[in-house]
Order: sequence, then C-alpha cells, then structure tokens
Amino acid sequence: METSPANHDPTVTAADRVRQVRRAVIASTVGSAIEWYDFILYSIATTLVFPSVFFAGSDLLAGELKSTAVFAIGFLARPVGAIIFGHYGDKLGRKASLVATLLLMGIGTFTVGLLPSYAQAGPWGGLALVAFRFLQGIGVGGEWSGAVLVAMEWAPPGRRGFFASWPQVGVPLGLILANLAFGAAAAVSGSSFLSWGWRVPFLLSGILVIVGLLIRIGVEETPVFKAMAQHRQLQKRPVLAALRTDWRKIGKTAMLRISELSNYQVMTVFVYTFVTQTLHLPRQFTFTAILCAAVLAVIFVPVFGAVSDRFGRKRTFMTGVALTGVFGFAYFALLSTGVPTIVFITIAVCLIPHAMQYGPEAAFITESFAAGTRYSGSAVGYQLASIVAGPVPAITVALFAYDPSGYAIAFYLGVCAIISLTSAYFMPGSLSRPHPLRHAEAA
Repeated sequence: METSPANHDPTVTAADRVRQVRRAVIASTVGSAIEWYDFILYSIATTLVFPSVFFAGSDLLAGELKSTAVFAIGFLARPVGAIIFGHYGDKLGRKASLVATLLLMGIGTFTVGLLPSYAQAGPWGGLALVAFRFLQGIGVGGEWSGAVLVAMEWAPPGRRGFFASWPQVGVPLGLILANLAFGAAAAVSGSSFLSWGWRVPFLLSGILVIVGLLIRIGVEETPVFKAMAQHRQLQKRPVLAALRTDWRKIGKTAMLRISELSNYQVMTVFVYTFVTQTLHLPRQFTFTAILCAAVLAVIFVPVFGAVSDRFGRKRTFMTGVALTGVFGFAYFALLSTGVPTIVFITIAVCLIPHAMQYGPEAAFITESFAAGTRYSGSAVGYQLASIVAGPVPAITVALFAYDPSGYAIAFYLGVCAIISLTSAYFMPGSLSRPHPLRHAEAA
C-alpha cells in the first residue's frame, strides 16, 4: 500500500496537505518552465545570433562551430550540476537546491543579454558567453531532480506519477515561451534584431526568474526529507553513497533516456532541416507545427503520468518507448508525402508517443532510488544521459546525408528504443502493477 510520511503526521491537516501539494506542483512546474525557457533560448540563439554577435572575427563556418561548441558546454556542465546539487539536495533539503538552481539559471541567462559583442570587446564577449553557459548548464543539471522530488514527495498516495510528471511539462512550456519570445523580439526590432532585439528575451528572463523564486520560496520542505532529518537518516556524502550502492541503476537511468532524448532532437530540431531542404516548405510552417506539438505535449505529459499511476510506471514507460521506435518510420513516410496538411498534422502529433515515456519517466526514475540518495542518484543518472546522447545532432545530420529519405534516421531511433527498452526492463518495478514506495518511506 502506498503511503507517505505526511499522511501520518498529526500536525499536518488534510487542508494543509492539499495546499502544500498545490504549491509544490505550481512551484516545480513554473520554475521548470522558466529554466527550460532559459536553456532553449541558447539553442535558438546558437545559429541565429551568436556566430554574428560574439564570433564575428571568424569566417562563417568557424563562427558557427564556435557557437555550437558553446552550446555543447551546457550539456557537459549538467553532470557537474547533478553532483553539486545532488549532494546538497540529499543533505540540506530539496527546497534549498530548487531555489539555488533557478537562481543560477537566471544569472546565467540574464547576464548574456548584457554581454558586449565582438565589435565592442573582441573575443572577451565570447569567453564570457562560455562561462555563463557553463553556469547555466550547472543550474539545469541540478534542477530536474529537485523539481520532481518536491512535487512527488508531497504527492498524495497513489498519485505520484501524475504529480511528478508536472515538472516535465516545463520542457514543452519552455519551448513555447522561448520561440514566442524570439519571434516577438524579431518582429519588434526588425533590422535591428542582431544589434539589440535578440537581447530582449534574455533580459526578460530576469523578470521570470524573480517570479519563479517568489513561488519556490513559499514551498515547504518535503515530508520525506523532514522525516529523514528528524530520524537522523541523512547521508553525509550522498553522491558517493549513491555511486557506491546504486551505480548500476545510475547507468541504467542514463541508458533508458536515450530514446527520449534522440526522439526529441529529431522531432523538434532536425525536422527543420528535413522540411526545408527535402520538402521545400517554409521555416515558419515548421515552426507553427512544432508549437502545436508542444501544446499537445503540455496536455499529454501529465495524462500519461496519471496513466502510470493506474497501470504502472514501467509498463507505461516501455509502451511509450516502443511506440516511439515504431513511430519514426511512420513519421518520415508521412512527411515524405509532401502534402502540407499531412506534414503539418504529422509534426503536430509527433510528441504524443514521446509524452508517453516522458510523463511517467520522472516517477519511474526517482522511485528507483532510496530516499536518502534519491536526489543524488536520479540527478547523476538523468544528466549523464545528456553526454551519452550528445552526438545525436551530428549522427542525424550524417544519416541524412547518407539517406535523404529519413529512413536511416528512423532506423537509428529504433535502435535507441531497443537500448532504452532493455535498460528500463532491468530497472526496479513490475510490468504488471504500479511501483511501490521504497520501504524506507513506508509507514
């Protein structure tokens, strides 16, 4: 039977629990959306802005390569953030880490809007960009587990999958906000976009972060962490403890995310290349379709989180992975028709299979670790996947050059799905029922 310490604390009334659950979910979701807004701003600016603004002293290709390298630094920094905030999240509390990661992300994004261009400061602007990109990567590397745990450890019995899925909504929300902000800035600034217009979305992050901080500060520490602190069950070196006892689960966590990460890259980034170069449809067409896909993801991620409460984390997750692997072939077949209506609908629904694995993923991963090392183990495993899946953009470009039809990429997505299915199968949990709470949290 699924239980939670909050349900046995006589000082916590039913009304208090409802209020805290609501605050926890809102704080996790809003903060996650803001942090992913910040992170996705970089991905958009990597090709549109940074080569011309910060690396103008190089030729076009060299400037793009330098800009792409800066973007990659954010992914390399994620495991560093996971280690730092995994330690403090398990030692000092989920809430403190959650506030700190949002602050780091805000500083790392807002300051970019103030950096001098190459024309103003030579290479120093680019070097500063590298430093703040690394800082931002540390923030996002530590944020995921904190956001998920605050929502999940406050969740009522039997609904952990649903509540833990809400921070996952931050990714499609951030995608929507970042694209809309850049589109609006480009429309307002016009020909001055590269001189000052691009800075507006980055500076806007400062306001959003203040709002997010005010919301997150109002959340109480989770009952799970408070119970461990009260009974003096906190680990002195939680990251080392997780690596020592749960290294297999950490590795499996990294591998089970390969399907999700590769699929998302293809469906939201590479699709621009395929649609513009192969189908010769305008970029704005693809942009609008992807925004529709993001809106549907916002809806379906928590839906599948709730489904995992009813049918089990592992079963729901693995079903989503299998569908994603198969969908890649249908995806490119439908795009290749070239019929604008069919292409638009295909892109618009492409993230629904992805949502079926992304929704239950949060609870599936975090429930696999004991409460004392849950932040550390889940954070390190989750962010190591960013390095494992780092070559995805280069792989898809190479496969597209080899086979412009896209079927080679679909085969690659199928292989990624097999890897994820295998890893997920050997994770804790049953294929026939929901994942029970770890014994350390049971009453």
